[in-house]
Amino acid sequence: MSEAELPERDIMEFDVVIVGAGPSGLAAAIRLKQLAAEADSELSVVVLEKGSEVGAHILSGAVIDPVGIDALLPGWREEDHPLKTPVADDRFYFLGPAGALRLPNFTLPPLMNNHGCFVASLGNVCRWLAGKAEELGVEIYPGFAAAEMLYGENGEVIGVATGDMGVDREGAPKDSFTRGMALMAKYVFLAEGARGSLAKQAIARYGLDKGREPQKFGIGIKELWQLDPKKHQPGLVQHSFGWPLDNSTGGGSFLYHLEDGQAVVGFVLHLNYTNPYLSPFEEFQRFKTHPLVADTFEGGKRIAYGARALTEGGWQSVPKLAFPGGALIGCSAGFMNVPRIKGSHNAVLSGKLAAEHAFAALAEGRQGDELTGLDMAWRASEIGKDLYPVRNAKPLWSKYGTILGNAFGGLDMWTNTLGFSLFGTQRHGKPDHATLKPASECKPIVYPKPDGKLTFDRLSSVFISNTNHEEDQPVHLKLADPDAPIRDNLPKYAEPAQRYCPAGVYEVMRDDDGSNPRFVINAQNCVHCKTCDIKDPAQNITWVPPEGGGGPNYPNM
Repeated sequence: MSEAELPERDIMEFDVVIVGAGPSGLAAAIRLKQLAAEADSELSVVVLEKGSEVGAHILSGAVIDPVGIDALLPGWREEDHPLKTPVADDRFYFLGPAGALRLPNFTLPPLMNNHGCFVASLGNVCRWLAGKAEELGVEIYPGFAAAEMLYGENGEVIGVATGDMGVDREGAPKDSFTRGMALMAKYVFLAEGARGSLAKQAIARYGLDKGREPQKFGIGIKELWQLDPKKHQPGLVQHSFGWPLDNSTGGGSFLYHLEDGQAVVGFVLHLNYTNPYLSPFEEFQRFKTHPLVADTFEGGKRIAYGARALTEGGWQSVPKLAFPGGALIGCSAGFMNVPRIKGSHNAVLSGKLAAEHAFAALAEGRQGDELTGLDMAWRASEIGKDLYPVRNAKPLWSKYGTILGNAFGGLDMWTNTLGFSLFGTQRHGKPDHATLKPASECKPIVYPKPDGKLTFDRLSSVFISNTNHEEDQPVHLKLADPDAPIRDNLPKYAEPAQRYCPAGVYEVMRDDDGSNPRFVINAQNCVHCKTCDIKDPAQNITWVPPEGGGGPNYPNM
């Protein structure tokens, strides 16, 4: 059915529409309502969330620096809240194949200290923030994916449209067809997280990345475990780097002990890796077999799994935030502090900051224009003070490898505490999709088979992510050129999508005699990590939102 044949959308009007109920989007909504209450004025704010509920698509480590929540909700510590487990023991290791070297805490730059932070589920934090927002009168619509931006006569953003529901795999309406809604706004905040689909469009349309370094990304893969009570150490925070990755491949791991006998274990792999045979999922499974951590899981049970891309470009890669009619906030812009592996505090602060600029504009009777002061404001704020001292950690690691790069990065962070840098501001260089070497120059990696107790396969992992998509809907992983995976990527890069996807979405199928290769997309497996949109060397895959509510349903990830 063509656009002209579709029924008209229902229209709802708001002062501010926020896309994404993560920490930045909810913080922005809360702050807008706080400011309206202080000014004794009315302000309509709506938050759209593509997950089936708030928190369903939220995945993060997470050790949470409370600085953002302190600024947004003073007095929260006296209330019931989800930050139950303060960091009690902070450890950092360099791993070899069979041993581990603990780095003394006094050798680490002060900003790496996790004491005063909390081990928590970011999904539960977002559920709590959503409750706070609703108490203030914010409308939150879970299960509604913002699929399209709407533009005014002068090219400004004037709202978003949610995706149509009840469309079959060929794009035809089913009996259950429901037209998406148009949510019109004076300002739109894009708070979709790393590699957001609308943020990607806004960055391209308005040239928001002009003069910036390419955004860099990692893939974070995580499991939630119920531990044997004898193995549980509430508040233990453990980070490591090194094995199983080689010196030229960036990444690291984390193991955090939560409350209720649970722990989370995860692995972050920088997506500028070069070997197309590498599998982030398999490297994570290998990591769990290291003697430093394997014993932790003995007698325990894995209860949840998920994966998500994260932004790693930092200071020099943050695009211009403001565009006509709206702004990027949170990880849609890329405020993660890479060496700290933390971004939620800056997400909250960025949402708060954008809300303050939008409210001031609305109070002046403005709408649809550019919040021009936002870019200078974030760099001068606590966010900038957090990101500027670590701006060289990622590029030095990428340039000099794990051992030397981290040594230089640590030195640079130390000197930044004294107000200077030996390295200036380093550049990132190539975008992540351009870093793969041809398969002919690389050695295939043979990974061990999973044992089903400590290590697992991808399909059993996707099962416990509670991922669900309506199968009879359009595939939400769009190929610009359907022939490119077999024609180009397979001969040159051994089609890396088969390995970089942590959910088994992509396969190359062949006849019994090995002939007739075909690229297969198992879209129903997708956990919405966005890695394919980032890493595909042909930049041929575009992730778009599936029907609202589809995807993972994380419990407390």
